[in-house]
Amino acid sequence: MFLKHHQIAPSRAAQLLGAAEAAARAIPPAFPLDATVAVNPFLGQTGEDLGQASARLARTAGISLTQPRAELAQKVTAGEITDADLSAALAACPAPAKPRDLAALKAAMREAAPAPEALPTVAMLAARATGTDWPAIIARSIGLWAAGHFDRGQALWSPRPGHGAFAAWREWATHDLTPEIAGLEGFCAHVAEAPDSADRAILRAAERLDLPAEAAETAFHRLLLDLGGWPQHARWLLWQAELKGGTDTTLTDLLAIRLVWEEALLAQIPAVATDWQATVTAHAAPLVPAPDQLLDAILQDAAERAHQRRLAGLLSGPTAQPGRATLQAAFCIDVRSEIIRRALESQDQGIETLGFAGFFGLPVAHRPEGTDEAQAHLPALLNPALTTTSHGDTQQETATRIAARARRAWGRFRQAAVSSFAFVEAAGPAYGGKLIRDALGLGGQPTSPQRLPRFEDGLTAAQKAQTAAAVLRAMSLTEDHARLVLLVGHGATVTNNPHQSAYHCGACSGQTGEVSARLLAALLNDPETRASLPALGITLPQDTLFVAGLHDTVTDSVTLYRDSEAPGHADLLKQAEAWLAAAGRQARAERALRLPGAAGENLAGRAADWAEVRPEWGLAGCGAFIAAPRTVTAGRDLEGRAFLHSYDWRQDRGFATLELILTAPVVVASWISLQYYGSTVAPETFGGGNKLIHNVVSGIGVVEGNGGLLRPGLPVQTVHDGEKPAHEALRLSVLVEAPAEAITDILRRHDGVRQLFDNGWLHLLALEDGRITRRYRPGLTWEAFAGQPARP
Repeated sequence: MFLKHHQIAPSRAAQLLGAAEAAARAIPPAFPLDATVAVNPFLGQTGEDLGQASARLARTAGISLTQPRAELAQKVTAGEITDADLSAALAACPAPAKPRDLAALKAAMREAAPAPEALPTVAMLAARATGTDWPAIIARSIGLWAAGHFDRGQALWSPRPGHGAFAAWREWATHDLTPEIAGLEGFCAHVAEAPDSADRAILRAAERLDLPAEAAETAFHRLLLDLGGWPQHARWLLWQAELKGGTDTTLTDLLAIRLVWEEALLAQIPAVATDWQATVTAHAAPLVPAPDQLLDAILQDAAERAHQRRLAGLLSGPTAQPGRATLQAAFCIDVRSEIIRRALESQDQGIETLGFAGFFGLPVAHRPEGTDEAQAHLPALLNPALTTTSHGDTQQETATRIAARARRAWGRFRQAAVSSFAFVEAAGPAYGGKLIRDALGLGGQPTSPQRLPRFEDGLTAAQKAQTAAAVLRAMSLTEDHARLVLLVGHGATVTNNPHQSAYHCGACSGQTGEVSARLLAALLNDPETRASLPALGITLPQDTLFVAGLHDTVTDSVTLYRDSEAPGHADLLKQAEAWLAAAGRQARAERALRLPGAAGENLAGRAADWAEVRPEWGLAGCGAFIAAPRTVTAGRDLEGRAFLHSYDWRQDRGFATLELILTAPVVVASWISLQYYGSTVAPETFGGGNKLIHNVVSGIGVVEGNGGLLRPGLPVQTVHDGEKPAHEALRLSVLVEAPAEAITDILRRHDGVRQLFDNGWLHLLALEDGRITRRYRPGLTWEAFAGQPARP
């Protein structure tokens, strides 16, 4: 018999709904597969330090947030982490419960770390009491409903389209007999008599579960994490709505749905009431890091200080500044660019490379040929300010649209539940040749570029110049231009991989950088732009040509787009292509050493291999972000682990570019770094599971097997080589060559960015003349950098 509902006092209702909102904000967003963007899985915990967040997520998810203690202790034994690193990390920890000294720290780290265990839900307690796996039943039931409700074009039918999640689920659940068959009698009636709004359902469930306000936030957070990636998709819906100035209630709808299950199980199985009350009491207890959690946080910090020591050993001062370069090539700051930039520079002393975010400063929404749907080609933190298109004339566009629609219709026919069988019977033999060719990697890859993109509404001469000047200043590319300047975006050729967009450009919202690079090259070559730039303090040499390119990070080949007539640069373009080809061979040889099963330098086959789960390593290994002139890092082997952003503070009037770097590229890089970190240290919660058993669901994400919960984050094959982690889980070290006072002033104005550094989710180090000299400390203070190069 279900518990009687009582009226809740307004003050308590406000507290409970506030706790629900806080729990919702503790969930990170997960972007859909067609535009995968790396997300900081600890986005909701950036107001806490690592120890506090460890306490929270141990309670709500049963996970640890650091590298395994045994592995860190092994690094101490091997000398990779020194006593100086340990002492500095111990001194920096403000918690009174930390080890009293270095000797106590080293003694404690030899003891086995206790495995964290999440507080149980009612469903877990009911499973223990009855032997029925209620968490699995709930996961499968909600997963099945959610796959239809959130579908983005994959399914042929969706339950109650156009309605909110809670209303749609109520209608579904009143007709779903699965819970009752499993033993939860009267569940359909229970759902039918539930309040008709998510807020009222949350309040009723909190009353029936006897949840006090002080226990509600982590109890609600626990239930949302219990739903896998679906709350993260809902958090993305809220993220998108808020970018446009609106809101979305899907996340609290999902919480209400999960609470309806909890109250039904508690009423059906009263034997768990005592254990549930003990759980509620534990949720109400203050969140205080345990000594073991503090110990592990200190060891993690020491490992990151060891990494910074190694960086200090590489950055020994700037290299000589050459005269006018023969070739300049601007690549994305993506860590994969570091390898090919180094390889390209080694081809000739007249080659100089630069690093800049791969959308090249153009905040565009782009409409590709054949569709009116606009794709965001900019960081997820920003809103598009410009609209561009690759549409041709009316006749061309009509033909392209017809062909695109035919492909979509053909694909739906092949995959539909009914006609798929007819397809196999009728077309299977004829289709077999194509399947065999593709399976053997003989079918070829689409390499034709889009039509030249253009600004849809056009720009005036003044707007062109203002846009170009802003980009050139942000790139620190206002003088000393070479005769040929390449703007190289990046993408990845991958076959049969649901996470393909994750290999593309994160600064372009999971698209390739082709559109952005070609738009900027056309803008900078435009005579109207060039004629108006001198009035803004920038003069481009008459013989300078900008050419767009695209770096394929799987094959390390670079395609140049000759969108402008340039007969006077023909020989130089031919030479540039030869240099790029040689650099590609060198980069492939280096990367092949890290890739399991890579044969020599031939990596192109991985791009066409249907069975290849590791076409490349993506951004695995990322550990540093360096904003400085290229002379600081040129010639240093950073092993493809550093984001490299070109920046010369002496050219930065008012430090506007520095402010942009710290508030945009650094934040995006932190999302990438922490996604790899979270997928490595807590794959069961923040990882994407096993690629070998993935199935795409709803066009949104993947599930493992034939059902269950959405899996967010990176698949295990992305961060692990099968024997050991391929990614070293370190919080990102941000190195900036600029006056510390200017950095401090910017952090003072941007609380969200300052939080990341104050709470240790990022480290901040200041460079002077190419050397690390100062370390940022919480509270807008600095201390001298004491790191020494690692022992050989």
